[in-house]
Amino acid sequence: MNTLDRVGALVLAAGKGTRMRSPVPKVLHTLLEEPLLGYPLSALSLAGIKKIAVVTGSGAESVERYLHSSWPGVEALLQADQKGTGHAVKVTEGWWGKLETLLVLPGDAPFLTSEALQTLMKLKEESNSAATLLSFEAENPTGYGRIIRRATGCRIVEEKDAKPEEKEITEVNSGIYAFRVDALSTVIGLLENRNAQGEYYLPDVLPLLSERGFRVEAGRWPSPEDLSGINDPLQLAVANRKMRDRILTAHLIEGVKVMDPETTWIGPSVKLGADVRIEADVQIWGRSLVEKGASIGSHSILRDASIREDAQVLPFCCLTDCEVGSRARVGPFACIRDKTKVGQGALVGKFVEVKNSFIGEKSKVPHLSYMGDATVGRQTNIGAGTITCNYDGKRKNPTRIGDNCFVGSDTMLIAPVTLHDGCFTAAGSAITEDVPQGALAVGRARQRNIEGWARRKGTDSRKEDS
Repeated sequence: MNTLDRVGALVLAAGKGTRMRSPVPKVLHTLLEEPLLGYPLSALSLAGIKKIAVVTGSGAESVERYLHSSWPGVEALLQADQKGTGHAVKVTEGWWGKLETLLVLPGDAPFLTSEALQTLMKLKEESNSAATLLSFEAENPTGYGRIIRRATGCRIVEEKDAKPEEKEITEVNSGIYAFRVDALSTVIGLLENRNAQGEYYLPDVLPLLSERGFRVEAGRWPSPEDLSGINDPLQLAVANRKMRDRILTAHLIEGVKVMDPETTWIGPSVKLGADVRIEADVQIWGRSLVEKGASIGSHSILRDASIREDAQVLPFCCLTDCEVGSRARVGPFACIRDKTKVGQGALVGKFVEVKNSFIGEKSKVPHLSYMGDATVGRQTNIGAGTITCNYDGKRKNPTRIGDNCFVGSDTMLIAPVTLHDGCFTAAGSAITEDVPQGALAVGRARQRNIEGWARRKGTDSRKEDS
């Protein structure tokens, strides 16, 4: 049996987060467009922990919706009355009671790493302790529980109970624990709430364990930032930049070329290949993928976009939920969205919008056009100003354009309509019927010149100014 099969993790996410001054639950506030809660869940997953539960409370329905959509394997356990961290662990004993080891950690610790969690579990096994916690050296330890080390382990002294000499100690409790479940079960019901808030605090189980002869141990983690939480908008803003820098550093080490890291934002789930080039003022979010050799131009924003090898996204483009094929070129000032696929070597040019469409291999939509709900074949040219008129007020209708077609400038394609392979449309046409293979479609009124019209209207441009 895998040693991790009997290990579970309880993520505390029931708090309202009053200092955030928002109706949004604290753990759903976003860091680089990802909810705070997703970060510790990712760390647990990377550490190999499969049994995970989140304690919900304030905004429980919103948190549960997020878990259902993004973390379907994670259970949600309701703490109906938020009476402290100890109470949260106590009311969920039915879930963790049959495990061997329980990790307990906050849901607002976005910098927590899988390495820190693995170190915590290793220390627990090596020290044979009933409770093991991660500690760190704090520049200002005020408000933290101090770590008092001794031969038989350690004890935690809270700020209110610390003697003057103990307050000088800078090693403090992070609030991230690994418990032996059999030991935790013996003391969790003994917690008291004799404090101003009337709450049950999880750190209070540590002296209860020590009093009963159980060992309590602390592992000093070298990076305090990894264990820090988020409590207000200022801390969230600072964390955004810190996380941005971490992510960019990791990509730079792997060979990504970033012209200006100070103006570049890359989300935590983005994947970048080797030798990708990213110019200044670029944002890449969601589950985006940029493969090797591709380049992203300045001021472009990508969200859930896949950019294949050696493709070029020129400046000022907005790409959402789409795929750009290898060696294709997009932009500048292009908008591609809603499951669009741009084929290999294709061109989507200046001031072009493409929505829910397929642009075939080596086809071109060079400028000033809209392709909506369209399928374009191979090596087809779409002239400037072409529009697929796809919406009739009730339905989005498809336009199908074959291979090797030439669509003249300023063509209106009134969907549903099909242009078969090798056909042409005359510039300025409104196409309402299917065009056969190899045919030329002309859908415009015959020009008629009315002689003398300007003179009769008194608007003759040849008149001299008086």
